[in-house]
Amino acid sequence: MNRMKLALRLLGREARSGELTLLMLALLIAVTALTAASLFADRLERAMTAQTAEFLAADLVIQSPGPIPAEWLAEARRLGLKEARTTEFSSMLIENDEMLLASIKAVDAAYPLRGFLKTADAEHRTETVVTHGPEIGAAWVERRILSALKLKFGDVLTIGEKKLRITQILTYEPDQQGGFFSFSPRVMINAADLEATKVIQPGSHVHRFFQFSGDSKALSAFRRFVKPQLNPSQRLLDVHEDRPELGSALTRAEQFLGLSSIVVVIIAGAAISMAARRYSERHFDASALLGCFGCTQGEILRLYCLQFAILGLAIGALGCGFGWLFQEGLFLLLRPLLPASLAQQPGILAVLFGAGAGLIILFGFALPPILRLKRVPPLRILRHELEPLPSSAWLVYGLALTLVCALVWRYTGDARMTAVVAVVTIAALLLLALVIWAMLSATRKLLPRLPLSWRFGWRGLLREPRASIAQILAFGVTLAAILSSLMVRNELLDTWRQQLPDNAPNHFALNIFPDQLAAFKQSLQAKGIESSPFYPIVRGRLTHINQTPVQRIAVKGSQGDNATHRELSLTWSRELPEENTIAAGEWWNRDAPGLVSVERKLADSLGIEVGDRLTFSSGGRQFEATVANFRALRWESMKPNFYMIFSPGTLEDFPSTLMTSFYLPEAKKSALNALAKEFPGMSILEVERILRQLQTLFTQLTEAVNYLFYLALSAALTVLFASVYGTLDQRIHESALLRTFGASRGFLRKMQSIEFFCLGAISGVIGVLIAESLNFALYRQVMHIPFQLHRDLWLTVPLLNAVIVWLSGLWGLRRVVRRPPLRSLREL
Repeated sequence: MNRMKLALRLLGREARSGELTLLMLALLIAVTALTAASLFADRLERAMTAQTAEFLAADLVIQSPGPIPAEWLAEARRLGLKEARTTEFSSMLIENDEMLLASIKAVDAAYPLRGFLKTADAEHRTETVVTHGPEIGAAWVERRILSALKLKFGDVLTIGEKKLRITQILTYEPDQQGGFFSFSPRVMINAADLEATKVIQPGSHVHRFFQFSGDSKALSAFRRFVKPQLNPSQRLLDVHEDRPELGSALTRAEQFLGLSSIVVVIIAGAAISMAARRYSERHFDASALLGCFGCTQGEILRLYCLQFAILGLAIGALGCGFGWLFQEGLFLLLRPLLPASLAQQPGILAVLFGAGAGLIILFGFALPPILRLKRVPPLRILRHELEPLPSSAWLVYGLALTLVCALVWRYTGDARMTAVVAVVTIAALLLLALVIWAMLSATRKLLPRLPLSWRFGWRGLLREPRASIAQILAFGVTLAAILSSLMVRNELLDTWRQQLPDNAPNHFALNIFPDQLAAFKQSLQAKGIESSPFYPIVRGRLTHINQTPVQRIAVKGSQGDNATHRELSLTWSRELPEENTIAAGEWWNRDAPGLVSVERKLADSLGIEVGDRLTFSSGGRQFEATVANFRALRWESMKPNFYMIFSPGTLEDFPSTLMTSFYLPEAKKSALNALAKEFPGMSILEVERILRQLQTLFTQLTEAVNYLFYLALSAALTVLFASVYGTLDQRIHESALLRTFGASRGFLRKMQSIEFFCLGAISGVIGVLIAESLNFALYRQVMHIPFQLHRDLWLTVPLLNAVIVWLSGLWGLRRVVRRPPLRSLREL
């Protein structure tokens, strides 16, 4: 109790005297930034999760060709989950002597569980948002069906043997799965009318979707219950695997949120470490006095640790409040762009994250300097030149870095990203420390040849090489964190913009027969339509990997398991598709039959290596191919993408059709019906709605990424200035001594300018080097974005950083230059 009173009394006195101002400021900024980023990311992630659930019209979906067991439905009801059912199949519609292959979707009364539908009247003047499907006896159709079958609003449409009245124009549905049944012209009917159509017969190709929604814990329990019981024809749908164009964008956005948290953690750790170092150096005399009064080293350490714990809790609570207000303001600014289902309040773990992270960083990075205080000899009271013995703090720093890495991993959920950042950063710091030490040592011989002001300015860096190296690395790490965040942000946004240009393909043409290719190209050219390359398609299934049945290798429910339980679209090409990049191996430069290129994520899921032998089955025939390379795909490009691409000469003997994609503006939509009549066997898949969904999602993610970067940048710049100010005590003392010996104010300003400018320039080069190394590892190993060296940064960033550090240093020393030297010396 007495120790607590003493700690509070000392803490209050030091707070009033300004001794803790710098440390409190650094900690407050760190906790505020971490809390705001944590709350923002938590709410945004939960909002995006809710929005992506709308893409499936539910939280969890089971796809099955037939009914699912009654036990599954009973378990869902026991867990309190809501359920809905939809059935999709293709059917030929015949009206007014016109034929059209359409996708029929039968929905029950509970559909949709998530999201909404949009319908329009006959004139299509306004859209109406509805949360239910058609009534019994009614049909909702897409407008293209009316023009293709020469029907009008209110006419009767016959599906099989059932006549249904067209009562609405369907303009939007949330759960287009991305397959053939979803992109064909849609007719939506009530599930109660399905049996009367008599279209579905034994052997019919039907997709049934059983949709569930409810509490996240109940959904997780239901998933664990169902997953082991799925048969090969059943699947659990997930937005990351079944909607790769959305899943890729969300994954990269989540990775950037994780990178932003890493940036703030690194900057906060560097700032608090420097602030704690300044604090400990200013308390050497106080520690010596406590030793003279009989305090043991353990008691002195516990006293300071208690003060820091109280300080951390108080500043942590205040920082949490500021962080809460910051993210609330941020969401108010972004409200028009964020999902309508935005989470109202963040989770409790996100609220506590900033305060907990602040305490971990405070003790992790402040403890090594504080350990020196217990080693201050009492004799320092008489001999002020005595310094405490350096503490062996490597173990403590190692523990701190381990805790920070664990914290970052817990926050990002990405162990690979955390490992890449930690390994690259530590290796770069050790290497650069040796380089800086060698450079500083080599320049000692040049000092006598330099002008006087340059000699004194450069000597400031050489006087204590270890302190100079630590300071340069601290500035370099802070700058590298900012640059890395900026570079990844720019690459991320550029990638999204490139993925969805204004003329992104919004239609796919399938089942084009080879003898129709010339006529189809000519028809597109006559209508002013430009298409992507034509790809031959052979339907086939992967059966064996190195003579081992693929079912023994694929993990149930994985991407590989899903891909091997259905036929894949196989193609061949001499050239690497434009949107693909080689991730491993080499592309073939000539006709070399028997080679195959595999999509990288599918290869990882199935454990395929370059050089493996894969066996495929197509049309009752089997053939083998050797894996030549892996490809990284951009699913978001909305151009034809393939899991497997074969070398020329491998598949030419198999029956094939052709496919392509093209962009068609709204004004030319009538050309679709002309193409369908000219090529009746061809199928046109319209993906306009998917593009609109992607564009909306990318707009939201872009704004969120921008504001997260601004948050990290503002915190980094403020902490950078605090770090600069935290190293000024020794320079203040030296400047006062020089003034005492007759140095002019102009000489001091010039000397300080040279020292800070050189410090900023060197740390700028170091920062760019670390950032480029870190981003090379991140781009290649984690985010799979092509890496390019940023040559423009190597000159501009060191120069800009030198100016910032120079101005910050002069600002901190401005009063010392103006005041009498005796006054400066007395305040130390």
